[in-house]
Amino acid sequence: MIEIQMPRLSDTMTEGTIATWHKQVGDPVVAGEILVEIETDKAVMEFEAYESGTLSQIRVAEGDQAVIGSVIALVDDGTPGTGDQVSATAATVLAPGPPVPSLPAEPTTAAAAPTRLLASPVVRRLAREHGLDLASVPGSGPGGRIVRADVEPLLTHSAPAAPVTQPLPPVPDPTGTLEAAPGREADGPMDPRGSERVRLTSVRRLIADRLTAAARDIPHIQLTAGADAEELVGLRRTVNEHRTAQGRATLSVNDLLVRACALALREHPDINASYVGAAGPGDAPQMLRHSRINIGIALASEHGLLVPVVHDVDQKALGHISSQIREFAALATTRKLRADQMAGGTFTVSNLGMFGVETFNALINPPEGAILAVGALVRRPTVVGAEIVVRHRLNYTLSADHRIIDGAAGAAFLATLTSLVEHPWNLLA
Repeated sequence: MIEIQMPRLSDTMTEGTIATWHKQVGDPVVAGEILVEIETDKAVMEFEAYESGTLSQIRVAEGDQAVIGSVIALVDDGTPGTGDQVSATAATVLAPGPPVPSLPAEPTTAAAAPTRLLASPVVRRLAREHGLDLASVPGSGPGGRIVRADVEPLLTHSAPAAPVTQPLPPVPDPTGTLEAAPGREADGPMDPRGSERVRLTSVRRLIADRLTAAARDIPHIQLTAGADAEELVGLRRTVNEHRTAQGRATLSVNDLLVRACALALREHPDINASYVGAAGPGDAPQMLRHSRINIGIALASEHGLLVPVVHDVDQKALGHISSQIREFAALATTRKLRADQMAGGTFTVSNLGMFGVETFNALINPPEGAILAVGALVRRPTVVGAEIVVRHRLNYTLSADHRIIDGAAGAAFLATLTSLVEHPWNLLA
């Protein structure tokens, strides 16, 4: 009997949520086949069976969570093992926990295994999000498999599934004078805020845990600088005219800034570093100075904040950087980013300029040592020589780990970055 355990699919993962079982109890399992889709803190990822057999038991149902290392299913490969006490043909989905002995089966009342519903992973996810019953949907794919084209016409007629809510605790009313209002039944307790409890997604829970730890454990120092970005805007316009004429995708201001950060980090390697503490009892604290410049791109999605990483940015051309960021943004919207695409970051860029935010402070993304918060491009009156002219201005704030990065080191990095923004032709070198 083979135990299928919840795998660690990312470096920050502590638990996973079962998104879709591709096999049901009693189904044959062949090594290399997709057995289950698991929703991690970063993405929905496919997990392959490593050995062949028959799926004997599902211990964690779709939508339920399990910690790393816990048993989520049993596969019968014909060898004795932990799951021998459990019926190999039981069609029961059990909650996470220790093995539950099966009761003696009664032939006249034994439940039959459920009919296998053939549907692609995308279809199953859409069905969950829109509350769509796939049992009534005819499949046009191979073997009657339900594909996306079969359900898309139905999605416009079905509202997304409602968020999981819980009743709020009663509001004390010692005088009994509270009147019925939004959020309160006429004969029940009232919440004067009209609130509802919404369960946090696994991504949002991880964001909450990691940022709480970052704010608590890392002494942040924030430094803000501004740059005259008129030349940067002009360079982008010129380059994009040529790229458009060649039928190539255009560059964004963020692409240019990511490249500028990489070149500035190359000049200031102590910013491209991580605090790791002491290696053992009695040892002095240490830091890691990274030789590779791997920049995380903070992307907002409906699933939460995702940070894919562009590796070796200082060694890549602007076009390559831009295409990777666009690819990551597309994958983020469908939660198809792989764990390796979000690992190995040494520095992060978070840009809220598209929302009109001019200045903000960002929390460091551990174990990195710094993050740059980029604001919006704005047109401001600027003194040029003896004249006042209107030019594009750009603000950015460096948040750095003060245990390894002093204010002077952070200021020197920002000075180099500002020079690159104001003399942007160096970004093409």
